[in-house]
Amino acid sequence: MPLPFTKMHGLGNDFVIIDATQTPFTLTAEHIRAMADRHFGIGFDQLLVVEPAPPSSATAVDFGYRIFNADGGEVEQCGNGARCFARYVREHGLSQQERIRVQTCAGVIELHITAQEQVRVNMGVPRFLPQQIPFVAGAPALRYPIAINGQTLMLAVANIGNPHTVLCVADVDHAPVAQWGPLLESHPRFPARVNVGFMQVLTRQHIKLRVYERGTGETMACGSGACAAVAVGQRLGLLDAAVQVDLRGGTLWIEWGGEGQPMIMQGSATRVYEGQWLWPQAA
Repeated sequence: MPLPFTKMHGLGNDFVIIDATQTPFTLTAEHIRAMADRHFGIGFDQLLVVEPAPPSSATAVDFGYRIFNADGGEVEQCGNGARCFARYVREHGLSQQERIRVQTCAGVIELHITAQEQVRVNMGVPRFLPQQIPFVAGAPALRYPIAINGQTLMLAVANIGNPHTVLCVADVDHAPVAQWGPLLESHPRFPARVNVGFMQVLTRQHIKLRVYERGTGETMACGSGACAAVAVGQRLGLLDAAVQVDLRGGTLWIEWGGEGQPMIMQGSATRVYEGQWLWPQAA
């Protein structure tokens, strides 16, 4: 049988969403890679799966939320995807609540659809210790030296439900994202690989950001990457508590009250079209 799906995007970070609330999710990594192919498949940065609330959840949740990269690997968190998730369950009649709690591999996040149809996401409390990323380091620090291609870069690390590293650059438009991104993503000091953010600070309330996502490559936007950049910027004394983050696909607004506090992300989510995946193409 054809598999119904919805194509959505959050600031150009694009997703295919599948409703698995009534039937189990059975796509393999091979299927996902075929669907993600932008020439022979549907094309997307991530595949998002809506599942029933897991019975094992320790707290009350409304849905399960699973995320798969274009290479077929499952990941823990996706902020732009979370906003699309919230719009999807509302528009498909799965929930009419303004606030939705969903279980991810990294824990529970809360989604709130505002009166202006923006989506606010409580992304949880960021973590910075090397073992929490995970990142190989002798001791915790605000920034760490790391060697690639015969040069030493200074980078910070953060876990926003998934692992991130952030580099400060003078001009994000000319940053070597295509060169440094894959080298850092698979660097041996990041045993679970890492998402790589390139941050340019414009003012204490405004940054520009590009993100090379693990398993996907550079995307138009990255919600968890925006949170990681703001958290790192605050810890380095460069940013205030509320920051506008300009990404290639548009703008996010990030708020963080400091150590031990959850990060709040707000932005848009857009439905592009509905379709059906023909299984023979995924074989």
